[in-house]
Amino acid sequence: MLHYTTYQEANTQQWVTFVHGAGGSSTIWFKQIRDFKKQFNVLLLDLRGHGNSKISLTDSFKTRYTFNAIADDIKEVLDHLKISSSHFVGISLGTILIRNLADRYPNRVSSMVLGGAIVKLDVRSRLLIHLGNAFKSVVPYIWLYRFFAFIIMPNKNHKESRLLFIREAKKLYQKEFMRWFKLTADLNPLLRFYQMAKTSIPTLYLMGEQDYLFLPPIRELVKDHTNAILQVVPDCGHVVNVENPQTFNQNTLLFLQQLS
Repeated sequence: MLHYTTYQEANTQQWVTFVHGAGGSSTIWFKQIRDFKKQFNVLLLDLRGHGNSKISLTDSFKTRYTFNAIADDIKEVLDHLKISSSHFVGISLGTILIRNLADRYPNRVSSMVLGGAIVKLDVRSRLLIHLGNAFKSVVPYIWLYRFFAFIIMPNKNHKESRLLFIREAKKLYQKEFMRWFKLTADLNPLLRFYQMAKTSIPTLYLMGEQDYLFLPPIRELVKDHTNAILQVVPDCGHVVNVENPQTFNQNTLLFLQQLS
């Protein structure tokens, strides 16, 4: 089972589950915990191979990772804690996992807050993945990760989130990085499906104004998805919860309070 941490201090039955992106860990939510645990029960997860969710030697020889299998890891924790339904907050690749979970188990997802969401890969994104596939077997994974982090978060004000993800990525092993990177082969068909498949689950997209790779497709998507709201955070890049936690927390909590 995934490593998890819970905070059950608020006088409520409602849960908020936080899902980090590839190469990160639950530590990226340190600027959210204090505000959210006042109003909700909080569940933090470390995805397989990340943070404290270490992969055993036996598991390392199993079949390749899939988005369905990783989403089922999250569901397993919900089942273990007897959480029938939760609000979900995700960042970057974590938003795809939440969307997958919502599609397969809609009764378990009360709402979605998707920060730095990925809904489409443009030419630049596909080129990055192509370069990664070409060099992943000959270049140390942390070099590739540094390169990707700089392309996605290039500005001076993105430095904190960029360094945070690089620091967490250093805790991965080369083989673990390779297994996660192979998920990119499934991205395009999965994202095309999610662009077409509308969901009735209330969804808030929180995107940085400077998230130039992933913001434009979100602007187009929310025009056709009536249950989706887009809020753009000024002077902010891909990892909005780290770069502007005050705005991220305020907008997310307001969204959740209105649903309640």
